[in-house]
Amino acid sequence: MRKVFLLLMTWVAAMTVSAQSLRNPIIPGYHPDPSFCRVNSDFYLVNSSFQYFPGVPIFHSTDLVNWKQIGNVLDRSSQLNLKGASSWLGIYAPTIRYHEGVYYMITTNVGNGGNFMVTAKDPKGPWSEPIWLEQQGIDPSLWFEDGKCYMMSNPDNTIMLCEIAPATGKQLTESRPLWQGTGGRYPEGPHIYKKDGYYYLLISEGGTELAHRLTIARSKDIYGPYESNPANPILTNCNMKGQTMQIQGTGHGDFVQAADGSWWITFLAYRNFGGSYHHLGRETYLAPVEWKKGEWPVVNGGNPIDTLMQVPALFGTLADSVKSQHDINPKDPQWVYIQNPIADNYRFAKGGVTLKASASTLTENSQPTFIGRRQESNTMVMETEIDVASLDKGCEAGITVYQIHDGHFDLALVKDDKGGVEVQAAYTIKTLHQAQKAMLAKAKKVRLRITAVADRYVFEYAADGAPFTTLSRQACSLVSTEVVGGFTGVVVGMYAQGKGAARFNYFDYIEN
Repeated sequence: MRKVFLLLMTWVAAMTVSAQSLRNPIIPGYHPDPSFCRVNSDFYLVNSSFQYFPGVPIFHSTDLVNWKQIGNVLDRSSQLNLKGASSWLGIYAPTIRYHEGVYYMITTNVGNGGNFMVTAKDPKGPWSEPIWLEQQGIDPSLWFEDGKCYMMSNPDNTIMLCEIAPATGKQLTESRPLWQGTGGRYPEGPHIYKKDGYYYLLISEGGTELAHRLTIARSKDIYGPYESNPANPILTNCNMKGQTMQIQGTGHGDFVQAADGSWWITFLAYRNFGGSYHHLGRETYLAPVEWKKGEWPVVNGGNPIDTLMQVPALFGTLADSVKSQHDINPKDPQWVYIQNPIADNYRFAKGGVTLKASASTLTENSQPTFIGRRQESNTMVMETEIDVASLDKGCEAGITVYQIHDGHFDLALVKDDKGGVEVQAAYTIKTLHQAQKAMLAKAKKVRLRITAVADRYVFEYAADGAPFTTLSRQACSLVSTEVVGGFTGVVVGMYAQGKGAARFNYFDYIEN
């Protein structure tokens, strides 16, 4: 009996060592459509960016859990034309791959050119000018084998494959159909992997909402025919097992094999807050994959994705930290603009910025003056201070909770003809517009603060060191994707519109 007990305790200890907790998402906030690759002991991951400039944030990790943004792939206007782009348009899902010393990022600029790729010797950049591609559809991907480069995408709701010249983008073979999926709408996001003599084709189906899912097929020949996995879908939370999870919309994934031989998948999903609403956008998640020789891959043991999961041992644990920033440093890769910025409208100095008002409002969406960052937690505080003397008459200057051009909350100052300053908390929800206002008599400096708590945003102001006064409260669900639409998530930041300019002394962003 004693021997049995010792054997049991040894087994329990081994299980404890070989498993650990994984907290999802690994990259929170609006970071959709992840794709990653491994180069030796380094992992690199990219996300789609839609109407924001610079485009395609790129992250680095050595343990698959802790990721640091090292830049943006598309950081020049010559690479990225976002004229007229909204969060329905712009840069869709990218794929990152590495082959013979060169990094490749391939993506779609919807509305301004279609499919293209860029290359670099260093993932931090610089990346090349666009190499434009002939085969269209969205979510293009690459596969390298035997000196050939294959491209796949989804024109006409069919996953199509062709061979291209990677240096020029010239299409070398006709586009041939591979698979249309299992019948779900919008078969997209294709990636090819080769394992145990099979070509595996991973795709997304169901649309990038509640019914999103991953399905997979395989063939002995890269051109098919492809056999569908009888156990499809291999990932979804839209089922009885996953229906009560906060995480929903799981899909659009990419496999990677770590140096120890283990397999992992990154994918997008979103977290609901305040009911069946998500406002932070589609985020980046991770799950383990069991992929036995000659068999189909099994994601997370066939179980749904949760915010905390027990998984096979990773290479690190997620570091606890409080994210914060104060100075406005334009070299920080987290800062983004809406469409291509008009450089003269931004003057950075001493940790702050003077914003020259754009003629276009945030709602009109034509290169508005805006600089911001993604909101990555449902609990956060952002604050700025505006010098009233710098605020020109006719200029509306403030901070915004921005989901889409017709879905945002704004807290701003406006100076009247007599030099008085009005604080206004306004919301734009599709065709609905409303504002709550307060007058300040002789303010010199005004602090504006928006706090996200639970399922609410709280809008406050304080003049010349006085305590904060609450002006408005609004539900986060009003700027959710379910209410105002779009493919992105909340981005918070500073803006100026109308005429003249205003000085912002700092921008505090603090979250747990």
